[in-house]
Amino acid sequence: MREPAFWYRRSSWLARLLMPFGAIYGELTAMRMRKAGLAPGVPVICVGNYHVGGAGKTPTTLALVALLRDLGETPVVLSRGYGGRLQGPVSVDVARHHAADVGDEPLMMARDVAVVIARDRIAGAALARSRNASVIVMDDGFQNPSLTKDLALIVVDGDRGLGNGQIFPAGPLRAPLDGQIAATDALLIIGDGGAADRIAARITARAKPVLRGRILPVTASVEALRNQRVLAFCGIGDPRRFFRTLRAAGIDVATERAFADHHVFTLAEIAALRDQAARDGLTLVTTRKDRARLGAQAQNIASFEVTLAFDDPEALKLLVMERLNQARATAFRR
Repeated sequence: MREPAFWYRRSSWLARLLMPFGAIYGELTAMRMRKAGLAPGVPVICVGNYHVGGAGKTPTTLALVALLRDLGETPVVLSRGYGGRLQGPVSVDVARHHAADVGDEPLMMARDVAVVIARDRIAGAALARSRNASVIVMDDGFQNPSLTKDLALIVVDGDRGLGNGQIFPAGPLRAPLDGQIAATDALLIIGDGGAADRIAARITARAKPVLRGRILPVTASVEALRNQRVLAFCGIGDPRRFFRTLRAAGIDVATERAFADHHVFTLAEIAALRDQAARDGLTLVTTRKDRARLGAQAQNIASFEVTLAFDDPEALKLLVMERLNQARATAFRR
């Protein structure tokens, strides 16, 4: 979906009109979040957010996978498979599956880590365990109560924050903020902006850690586009962040084209982009997530890859180790 502009305005008559619907939606979600979850037998780390749309969950998930591997763990990512037709549980196979099967983000991540998709998170956790998971990393699913979460790491964009602070459809929040903060174990703010400072203060007041990180371009992607003028396009939650990242890396972005998050590109759209790039002497570039969705249409389209760097990786490492040890001690006592 494309996020409505009024979600990020201080005052909007449309937001006020939709607030009663948001109150109903939020209460239903809050009731759902209060349900007890199942402990799947291995620790569960959830990378989630308070709101719909993009905040950097997928780069965070991949960075967390790398940290867990450094600790000697065998992480398996569990995803709902948003945008894919398969209900699951199924292990994502990059040689066999397409984004239309399993979703673009699971397909992209499956190049680096074992990924299971499942609408039923309990069944997905069982499949992850059969794949020798020592830790399950949930990509999204903070508001889903099916599984007990040993660490709920919430990601917020430092530039966008939580928009107007209203609940969907009046704003981007998925549930009342108080309840979501209560269920949060740690907050990760991505970027240097101050839009998440108030949320950070509320988390700190609860004696919970606030971590910071930043999205950095992969050197090889920068070098591949050096001295080229590009037509950048993407269908992600925050297209402007992609365009900013390109320019911050010194890439000459001549033209921008933004599409809705998880947009399924048609042959005609890609043909039009190719024609425009050829006419203006530009190189086509998109995100790794979008390129996964393009499939066979991705030929001669550059993928600009990024990674998440934590400001204090040792603090996150200690937090993860503490939660893993607690989860295993609890399981032993059972």
